[in-house]
Amino acid sequence: MRTVTQVMEFDPTRPKWTQIADVIRQRIASGEYPVNRLISETQLEQEFGVARGTVRKVKTALQEEGLIVTTRGMGSFVAKR
Repeated sequence: MRTVTQVMEFDPTRPKWTQIADVIRQRIASGEYPVNRLISETQLEQEFGVARGTVRKVKTALQEEGLIVTTRGMGSFVAKR
């Protein structure tokens, strides 16, 4: 699991959730987040210093793009390409 000591510096002209989604997209594309990797809401909240609602917006956007899949009771995972 990734540990970051410094919270991301956000661009005040864009919603935080879109900036976080960009970071996650980049990590998926680079392979840093491989297929079937758990995308933990708690971990994202801590890493980016944001509320659960913000993280859920990120997850919804990534689900709509087909980048992650969510299984009730199990969590959200990087989807197969």
